[in-house]
Amino acid sequence: MCLFHPPDTAPSIGSVLYVPPFAEEMNKARRMAALQARAMAQAGFAVLQMDLLGCGDSSGDSTDATWQDWVGDVVQGARWLRERSAAALWLWGLRTGCLLAADAARHLPGPSHFLFWSPMASGKTQWQQFLRLKLVGDMLGGNTKGVSEALRQQLAAGENIEVAGYGVSPGMARGLEHAVLAPPPLASADPVRRLEWLELSTREDASLSPVAQKALRQWEQAGFAVRSRIALGPSFWQTTEIEDAPALISASLEAIGSAAHSPASAE
Repeated sequence: MCLFHPPDTAPSIGSVLYVPPFAEEMNKARRMAALQARAMAQAGFAVLQMDLLGCGDSSGDSTDATWQDWVGDVVQGARWLRERSAAALWLWGLRTGCLLAADAARHLPGPSHFLFWSPMASGKTQWQQFLRLKLVGDMLGGNTKGVSEALRQQLAAGENIEVAGYGVSPGMARGLEHAVLAPPPLASADPVRRLEWLELSTREDASLSPVAQKALRQWEQAGFAVRSRIALGPSFWQTTEIEDAPALISASLEAIGSAAHSPASAE
């Protein structure tokens, strides 16, 4: 299931594909993703939001999907946008969605820009955080012995597992656990490719973590024009109540808007 936001101007000044995060983070982020997509469309961008296989209103169950299935969904969405506009393509990911976007870009025929919201540097970190939900649930039920090992044995045997109400296939677990936020290769003839890295904090004096700084250096060394910024706001993908981060919406519009009007970034 896809939701297309046509640009308020014609032709569009760019195309944006939203790549959602993993499991419950996807649901918590739906409002912010919708607000940002509408703001981008009003600014002149063509925006496509996707529910990946087995998620939201798309067909299938979560256990039907593998990591490569999701990569294929992102590739298909990007190609759909490119068929309809020659403007620069942005892959906009949140958390694990950034890993998917970077992976999918390797399978696209042309280069892309990236807008990352609080990206995960590795899928292994996300997977470990996800498994902790199972551990917490079992602790509350008085069962804590060998939970992680039992889950790994199930996956190794080709069985699906369930964590916090989400079914996960062995193919999804393997793909997520091995995913890394590595930059896709650039051809020497490519125009400037951009990475806009945005994070959230409730502290005005916050700075990027050493892990984030290392990842940014890696992308810069690979030939990307890199910028980073921390906006004030809550980590809405993990808050108990649904919350907004208006400063992140404004920062994102500034980031991709300034790139869209830069001659060096044109396709």
